[in-house]
Amino acid sequence: MLSAPQPHAIGAMLLTIAMFYGFVSGRARVEIISLLTISAIALGLYWFPLPGQSPTDGLKLAFEGFGHYALITICALMVLGRGLVTTGALEPVSRLLTRVWRFNRQIGLFVTLLLAFGMSMMVNDTPVLVLMLPVMAAIAANGGMPASRTLIPVNSAVLIGGMSTTIGTSTNLLVVSIAGDLGLPPMSVFHFTPIVLLAALVALPFIWLVMPRLLPDNSVEAGHEPRRFAALLRLGENSFAHGLSHELIAERLPADVELLGGTAAGGRMLVRATHAALEETMRILGATAAPAWLMDRLRSGYATTGHDLTVAELAVTKDSGLVGKGVASANVAELYNVAILGVHRAQRPWVAQPDGETRTESPFDEGDILLVAGAVGSIEQMSLAENMLVLEGAKELPRTAKAPLALAIMACAVVPASIGIVPIAISALGGAIAMLVTGCVRFDRIGRALSAKVVVLVAASIAIGRIVLESGAATWLSELIAMGLQFLPPAGVLAAVMLFVTVLTNFASNTTAAAVGTPIAFSLGQQLGIPVEPLVLAVLFGCNLCYATPVAYQTNMLIMSAGDYRFADYTRTGLPLVAIMVVTLSGLLVLRYGLY
Repeated sequence: MLSAPQPHAIGAMLLTIAMFYGFVSGRARVEIISLLTISAIALGLYWFPLPGQSPTDGLKLAFEGFGHYALITICALMVLGRGLVTTGALEPVSRLLTRVWRFNRQIGLFVTLLLAFGMSMMVNDTPVLVLMLPVMAAIAANGGMPASRTLIPVNSAVLIGGMSTTIGTSTNLLVVSIAGDLGLPPMSVFHFTPIVLLAALVALPFIWLVMPRLLPDNSVEAGHEPRRFAALLRLGENSFAHGLSHELIAERLPADVELLGGTAAGGRMLVRATHAALEETMRILGATAAPAWLMDRLRSGYATTGHDLTVAELAVTKDSGLVGKGVASANVAELYNVAILGVHRAQRPWVAQPDGETRTESPFDEGDILLVAGAVGSIEQMSLAENMLVLEGAKELPRTAKAPLALAIMACAVVPASIGIVPIAISALGGAIAMLVTGCVRFDRIGRALSAKVVVLVAASIAIGRIVLESGAATWLSELIAMGLQFLPPAGVLAAVMLFVTVLTNFASNTTAAAVGTPIAFSLGQQLGIPVEPLVLAVLFGCNLCYATPVAYQTNMLIMSAGDYRFADYTRTGLPLVAIMVVTLSGLLVLRYGLY
């Protein structure tokens, strides 16, 4: 007969429920709820220690998440991802995927999901997602779906792919290892891959077509028409556009770029486009929006001063010294070491000019917005001296010279962890240090790579996982589940075991779910006369169904900040996916092992 849970177990379960309710309700910030949870554990165990422990042991349990290897790993991976972004190392990949997305958004998302799924079958989930994050951000910036509508679907594809082989995740290896110690025959790398592939076919339509519709558009410019800047482009010597007509050139450019004047034969073209489209146009044409000598001087400044080259938008005020001046007469290049790339005219829209004419000296007026490039300090100096307003959305230009170095560092961090030479925690930390030492990520900008919300959320989830396990709550719940399963058919037993482990995974950790669930599978197999292997696979699959909460797995944490997600976004999309996978996988296990 099942005994009543101990007081500490009851407290652990109530605290977990309260934390989950607080996250889902959205009445308080995630950081506040996380800190309150840690405080409740610390104070509760200080005044009411676990049996055989001292009050200080409880404090250690509550706060050890801040020094846990999982948190260190997540922070290190954020720094690695930041290095890829600041150097533009993955721009060729993002451009290739962007072409597919521009052809058709749905096809682009489908191809991206298949790519993420395929890579995670043989490479650990976390490195795959770290590689995909900057690519998805670039696609969103270049006209794809908002990152907030693609990151959770891509993460789901990564998690399903990682589930399909014994080496896909460290959790799979842990379950197989524990099962082997208990007497289960070894499993090959692709032992259960066909089951997962069939389940993925069922889940993919939901991930591809439904999930993005359930997610909000959290992009900064959602609902706002982006500003369009007129820019005079100087074609490089090797530009393909020399001598071509406007019509032939326009076929190669983004659809929303307007050709206003100038001729390729003259080496200059006047265009109007958004900032993102303007950058893409310059790349395609091999052109610059400021004199080439000036851009070279600005880029060389990083080598001597260490300051990043930044593109910002400056608004011309009524009292600005630039009112009545033009691009050339303003002389900002010599005064402030800043280049004007384009102008958004507030009152007087640009009018297309005949070929050969480029009106570059139209005077600035109140309300005009200048797109400028330079070091942050130079831009601030110009805004103060000329009485201008710096608008939000400044963007650092990638340090492309360090892109090969950033890729090499990422490879050295990902490959050893993927093939099991070193743990991901060690390789990621080493890679993060290398990014800082080599200057791919500047130490004074490391705060941009890290998210305080993710840090405290990870620490709180680790503390909850520990208290659920050490208080006996996990053991009591497993015994309760075992009592009810004896009346169910095999399919129901498999589904219940998978669902129980899924709950543990989403509220504690994969490690806790694997450590608790695998021995239960062996015990149930002996008690109910069911083969052990399908029960162990039910545990393994359940450990990977970590879609419903951000605390379930470290990849969920990594996308939380990038997509500006709330806790409810995970539950809204994750719970239906968990239901689909539990029903499909349990049914396939019944068919595979003949458990009728």
